[in-house]
Amino acid sequence: MQDVTTRGAGAATAPAPRPTPGRRLRRALSPLLWLGPSIVLIAVVVLWPVIEMVRTSTLKISSSGVTLGSNGTTNYSDLFAEDDLLPVLGRTLFWVVGTVVVTMVLSLALGQLLNARFPGRRVVRWAVIVPWAASVLMTALIWKWMLDNYSGLVNRVLLDLNVIDKPVNWLAHPDQAMLWMMWVAVFVSLPFTSFVILAGLQTIPRDVYEAARVDGATGWRTYFQITLPLLRPAILIASIVNVINVFNSFPIIWAMTGGGPGHATDTTTTFMYKIAFYDQNVGESAAMAVVNFALVLIMVLLYLRASRWREEVR
Repeated sequence: MQDVTTRGAGAATAPAPRPTPGRRLRRALSPLLWLGPSIVLIAVVVLWPVIEMVRTSTLKISSSGVTLGSNGTTNYSDLFAEDDLLPVLGRTLFWVVGTVVVTMVLSLALGQLLNARFPGRRVVRWAVIVPWAASVLMTALIWKWMLDNYSGLVNRVLLDLNVIDKPVNWLAHPDQAMLWMMWVAVFVSLPFTSFVILAGLQTIPRDVYEAARVDGATGWRTYFQITLPLLRPAILIASIVNVINVFNSFPIIWAMTGGGPGHATDTTTTFMYKIAFYDQNVGESAAMAVVNFALVLIMVLLYLRASRWREEVR
């Protein structure tokens, strides 16, 4: 009887048979059934255009679009020999940093307002979405008309308030035009950023604020020591999306100044367009696109490093 029990216990604790190599392979590949469509979509929409962009930057292409053969690194050397490249790069950095910083500061304030309870809050939230829902090109054209030195609304209001004594052609002066275009970029970026901040504010538990009030924390101390730290994930997402969007922004600059006069208000995006369609140099324009892509990646990685994004993941 004891021997039978011992054999039964041994049989019960016997190790399970190891899966065969074919079964292990099927188990390892089974997630591809779910991830496969997404991987294919990313490969076709993202990876393939990037590969083609890099390949085109090493080709010699005629003005009619015919590939004449390999051009090595000549397109890059021609690009870096452009006299206007360094000013355009500096202007692009000013354009991106200035627009994103102002957008984030205003969005933090606007997000707090939208999160507060007041009559008509829903209507105000709908109104904030309008600049984001409207066409960026149409918004830029409307602002261009408003800044017109003859019939523009901005000049009319400033003249009536005696701020200026004669109409000003705001977009004819590169520095003024750049600041106005940055304002339009902020104007169209505010809705998305404000709603990301609003979503972040609504995830903060009310218990945290109640505990802070019990401890005697003031409003500003509560905001800087509780609200802002807990908003870091939302700020991180909004900042990265804004950096990418503003860096690649084309309609605002092209509609308002066309990058002119000359290259005085060009960023890398409009500069790249002019190389391709004005200078008829597709290969050099592709080289500019590669540089542009690398700059965006560098800026995003630097921001992630500065914000210590790994701590947010943990």
